[in-house]
Amino acid sequence: MNKILRVLSGCVAGLLIAAVAHAASWTDDYASALAKAKKEHKLLLLNFTGSDWCPWCKKIDAEVFETKQFEDFATDRLVLVTLDFPREHELNKAVADQNAALQAKFGVRGFPTIVVLNPNEKVVLKQEGYKEGGPEAFLALFPKPAK
Repeated sequence: MNKILRVLSGCVAGLLIAAVAHAASWTDDYASALAKAKKEHKLLLLNFTGSDWCPWCKKIDAEVFETKQFEDFATDRLVLVTLDFPREHELNKAVADQNAALQAKFGVRGFPTIVVLNPNEKVVLKQEGYKEGGPEAFLALFPKPAK
């Protein structure tokens, strides 16, 4: 019985590690994300969210950002930044100040709002609110890469 439990525990741990390794990598550090976007010639996706209270934010997370299709797209083309405005916990002051400044800079009035920038910080896409259609509809909004 112990052997079976160890094997099952190993399988579960392996699946969790694989899931974490596959998940898209998000940061809350705008300056480092911008530097990475410039270095790697990628777009910068800013996800303005109320992660712990906004139902539409949770819906876009589940239906778009947590899909393999989005993760595959993001790996090749995007640097991902979460700019959170939670109600049930406090962010550290530096992150909260950064998020508020970026909210003002990009005119964000509601959540979720997605802003996509080129490496020179020019807005190439802005989506306010949740839009149906899953990852296919969301990814269709992106500019096509130059050939």
